[in-house]
Amino acid sequence: MLMWVYMESGSPKKIFKKLPMLGNHKLDSSYVEGKLRIDTIFHTVPSFSFIDQNGIIVTESLVKGKVYVADYFFTTCQSICPIMSKQLDRVYKKQKDVMILSHTVDPETDTPEILKAYADKFKANPNRWVFLTGSKPELYNLARTGYLLDAQEGNGGGEDFIHTQNFALIDKKGRIRGFYDGTDSSAVNDLIKDIGFLLQEN
Repeated sequence: MLMWVYMESGSPKKIFKKLPMLGNHKLDSSYVEGKLRIDTIFHTVPSFSFIDQNGIIVTESLVKGKVYVADYFFTTCQSICPIMSKQLDRVYKKQKDVMILSHTVDPETDTPEILKAYADKFKANPNRWVFLTGSKPELYNLARTGYLLDAQEGNGGGEDFIHTQNFALIDKKGRIRGFYDGTDSSAVNDLIKDIGFLLQEN
């Protein structure tokens, strides 16, 4: 997580940016060789299983050890979703080593075939930009309790609906490191920079 800046002398200086770890965390205490050790356990994205635009089952193993961005959208949206997808396309093109997981909030409509057609509009490589569908309750539960992208209560039932413009940035250990307004190009610029920091993080 470093950046080079040049001082007046012309010599480079390392600048580090430490991104926060978001979500609830707890302290875990244990004795190691007779000494009390206290570790902080941070919120992590839980396991999941969905279907991608090619009809392939995708689990958390796909992003294990990788930096990725998660968002929620639906293909028939005429308001914020097209803007968000265009901004994600910027991320996709500028940061070649990051993955993107775009989850539908309307799985009844957004079948793998529909998602494939949507992905093709952006020439999205399915190894880097994955469009996911599946059980609505599971999609919504992950949005709320995993990615923390929606604070409203709900169970993914017929009247439940999530419509958020926020992206979540996830690190190599599955921890949330930032939220970004996907309709704001300036915020997405920050996201692109922060991805660079995470890719360098040990």
